[in-house]
Amino acid sequence: MSIRTVPTQPFDDQKPGTSGLRKKVGTFQQPHYLENFVQAIFNALENGKGKTLVLGGDGRFYNREAIQIILKMAAAAGFGKVLVGHNGILSTPAASCLIRKYAAFGGIILSASHNPGGPHGDFGIKYNTDNGGPAPEKVTDAIYAYSRHLQHYYILEADDVPLDTLGHFQLGKMAIEIIDSVNDYAEMMESLFDFTAIRQLFTGNTFRMRFDAMHAVTGPYAHDIFEKRLGAPAGTVMNGTPLEDFGGGHPDPNLTYAHELVEMLFGAQAPDFGAASDGDGDRNMILGKRFFVNPSDSLAVIAANAHLAPGYQYGLAGVARSMPTSMAIDRVAHALNIDCYETPTGWKFFGNLMDAGRVTLCGEESFGTGSSHVREKDGLWAVVFWLNILAVRQQSVEDILREHWTRYGRNFYTRHDYESVDSNIAKNIMAQLHDNMVTLAGKTFGARRVAYSDDFSYTDPIDGSKSTGQGIRIGFEDGARIVFRLSGTGTEGATLRIYVEAYEADSARHAQDTQDALAELIGIANQISGIREKTGRMEPTVIT
Repeated sequence: MSIRTVPTQPFDDQKPGTSGLRKKVGTFQQPHYLENFVQAIFNALENGKGKTLVLGGDGRFYNREAIQIILKMAAAAGFGKVLVGHNGILSTPAASCLIRKYAAFGGIILSASHNPGGPHGDFGIKYNTDNGGPAPEKVTDAIYAYSRHLQHYYILEADDVPLDTLGHFQLGKMAIEIIDSVNDYAEMMESLFDFTAIRQLFTGNTFRMRFDAMHAVTGPYAHDIFEKRLGAPAGTVMNGTPLEDFGGGHPDPNLTYAHELVEMLFGAQAPDFGAASDGDGDRNMILGKRFFVNPSDSLAVIAANAHLAPGYQYGLAGVARSMPTSMAIDRVAHALNIDCYETPTGWKFFGNLMDAGRVTLCGEESFGTGSSHVREKDGLWAVVFWLNILAVRQQSVEDILREHWTRYGRNFYTRHDYESVDSNIAKNIMAQLHDNMVTLAGKTFGARRVAYSDDFSYTDPIDGSKSTGQGIRIGFEDGARIVFRLSGTGTEGATLRIYVEAYEADSARHAQDTQDALAELIGIANQISGIREKTGRMEPTVIT
């Protein structure tokens, strides 16, 4: 075995986004493309020689080939050991768990999360640091800087490693261990939640649940946790075999793309509880019998009932939410007399707060919820947390939500996604909103008067770093608000997102349909942005 130095030239499109580098599979398959980015990661890291890496992905097309390339490059870079998920599979939260449990130097996760897979789909790669969380901007900036000037990369000439075989292998001087992808993560779930109480839910066949793994990474985890450890009947997990193209589906757990599960939960013979997760296992959708739980409400309910789970029985240090996420969690934090932090979108912003002991729970409206047990959002964790709450309270999902709203009031909240919009049109819409925001304060739209309008910025209370340009906020005097953002997770065109929120204290009005309750604000958002006229879209692609 020898290390080969391969001449290359820089690519100009390898700047990581909020979740690493995401491109079409064909882009990554270009000669030297993946290798360049991996070499840039290794160049940006300090003191990695002899250290341990964690490596795995969501099983999408090109996952296995990429792992073989990365292993050979890690050996050439001098790493001492790599822990690899069996069959190349690791959910994103499980990878974070392994990094933390085994005190690894960091990890490389191969995923494009909720984006479609297959030969013509998307692929992604990101680096997580030794706390188990996504690399901070100072690291991703360094990776990008190295990628722009690469002239060569290093790779070990060696045979491929058998990813399907558990055990120990060697690549040059580097040790490789193919490990059970599920066990460490499942044991962590058992340490946090009351599995004995949850098992009782499934005793007697009176409680029925369906979990949709969407042919993505969580299938093996869900089979082990729900059907094996918790005793749910076989068949509880649907679409549980990971496929390279996710069975031709779009592995995004929302009302549009998880339609098979939604139809079941809103059907005549609906189960009591339904849930789904995404491509890499870090997102979740929660459903009751003919009842959808908004992700922002889910975060608030978990916070209000956290004491029911053994791992959280002694209280929460604090909570955090991304700026576009509804303020339902703020009301729970106020009642619990704990801090609530508002951060930009991107899980890395929660990492500093968790490392400093400031927050225990955090979440984003885009179906991401998590806690300080790892440094990633965690889809299955949220589902098991809900099962713990249901087991203890012995109520339906709908009853729990309605009691929550009666106590805290209801934050009516929706997100409208306009996907694959021409990038120039989307940027022009945002630029015009930015230019006009200073003139909006004091203006009246119908019965609502604008109290403020700004472009959200954030100063990290731990390290003092600043983030600007995080989304246009328009707040009204009655507390309602509208937020406009461009998403950074797609690979085609741009996704323009509009978030609309209004608080309702009167429990007699809580049963309203969300879109009806927010219809006036939605109209104002369309009026201010001109999105329908400028995009030619009369309706959003996805409504949450």
